Amino acid sequence: MKVYDLLIVGGGPAGISVAIAAQRAGLSHIIIERGPIANALYNFPLNMTFFSTSAKLEVGGVPFISHHDKPTRSEALEYYRRLIESNDLNIQTYTNVESMTKNEGGRFEVNTSRSTFAANAVTLATGFYGLPRMLNVEGEDLPKVRHYFDDPHLYIDQKVLVVGAANSACDVALETYMKGAEVTMAIRSAEIYERVKYWIKPNIENRIAEGSIKAHFNTTVAAIRPHEVDLNTPEGRITIPNDFVLAMTGYKPDYPFLKACGIQMSDDEAQSPRIDEETLESLDVPGLYLAGVVNAGLATSKLFIENTRHHGDMIVRGILGKVLAQAN
Repeated sequence: MKVYDLLIVGGGPAGISVAIAAQRAGLSHIIIERGPIANALYNFPLNMTFFSTSAKLEVGGVPFISHHDKPTRSEALEYYRRLIESNDLNIQTYTNVESMTKNEGGRFEVNTSRSTFAANAVTLATGFYGLPRMLNVEGEDLPKVRHYFDDPHLYIDQKVLVVGAANSACDVALETYMKGAEVTMAIRSAEIYERVKYWIKPNIENRIAEGSIKAHFNTTVAAIRPHEVDLNTPEGRITIPNDFVLAMTGYKPDYPFLKACGIQMSDDEAQSPRIDEETLESLDVPGLYLAGVVNAGLATSKLFIENTRHHGDMIVRGILGKVLAQAN
């Protein structure tokens, strides 16, 4: 079995940045991605535009040229694909990591749905977009309930309930409304989230004020059935007709997987992985590093592509530093 210097779990921007840094440092590497290249970005809404400019999404010093100031999902997918191609990165897609162990000599064995890989170091760049925060209500497993938004065309002339009031929920409510859906929002708080994008917030508030989009504030979903939904509102429980529920309630890291790898979480509200801030190495598992937004834990508004794209250089410096120390 070939032993890689570094195995990277996750083929998104963070994983790619680590692989590029490893390649440039002469470290052998392999990226394991459970879906296509940049799987998390692929699952973003079809018509999504990034909040950041293209310059702030660049990885490895390679320019990201887009047609507009803020790039689209399709432009980002093409950029990261070309990064892998032009840097000749070693990536295996459509492969699930099933378990990881570390032997007494410090070598990792990573078991996947295809084969087992060995590596002297491992980086987890798994993000937080893989597991949605569930509503945990009756009927959430019905096919009409979606935790990922795809294409507004699907909801033309449909009765849509959007759950949430942050950026994704407001975007979804407006996009489906513009396509002719009858949109209702169920919002736990008393108002639209204050940090919604400045060009979206007044739009959604105006649509609610004029009645084009119905919003129930201080409201939670009680139950979901094939053709209706129960809501707990300040006035009591109500039932509304419904064709689709788009639960834009956010996402979280894959904590069961992280814990199975031996990683412990902080005791604060963020529940973020315990890491060395200089090298991003796990404080619990030597040789195991964490890159990208997974380091934010539940504080998902803290880290983005633009402020984690240097993680690859940090991790590779840490690995080389350990190699040099062992040699001396």
